Amino acid sequence: MFKWTSRSPEATRALAAALGPELAPGDVLALKGELGSGKTEFVHGLAQGLEVPETAGVASPSFTLVHEYPGRLSLVHIDLYRLENLPPEMLPDLEEYLSGDRVVAVEWAERLGGLLPGDYLEVEIAITGESTREFTVREHGPRGEELAKKLSAISFQLKNQGPGKK
Repeated sequence: MFKWTSRSPEATRALAAALGPELAPGDVLALKGELGSGKTEFVHGLAQGLEVPETAGVASPSFTLVHEYPGRLSLVHIDLYRLENLPPEMLPDLEEYLSGDRVVAVEWAERLGGLLPGDYLEVEIAITGESTREFTVREHGPRGEELAKKLSAISFQLKNQGPGKK
């Protein structure tokens, strides 16, 4: 586990964009945090790092629940905000996404309960100021551990490239 502070939405997107090239088919990112914490900003960055065309118009899929975007790897963006409980008829589709060969980013991932695979990266975002956010990153399984290490190194690089640093 590690923590990182984002000072702006741009910094949040930069962190996720830098992670994008490290992602592989089947990677799952469980995004947690209150409304407005920056989960969708993080997904915008992932899309950039996965080379999703800007014309794809990455947006929160709150009303449709799932959006798929083509890129270097396909990105599946799931937003479970509107679902307190998962309807049984959705379970097969969600299981297919979570075990497929695409990169999956799930907002409000805590609502998946036992559907999350054993191997994923958890990114919890807390609002700490008007534009600042604290990220708590937890690894689950070997691939989650590998991604957490990569994200930690990326966050260190971004911190050292801050204003006034070269």
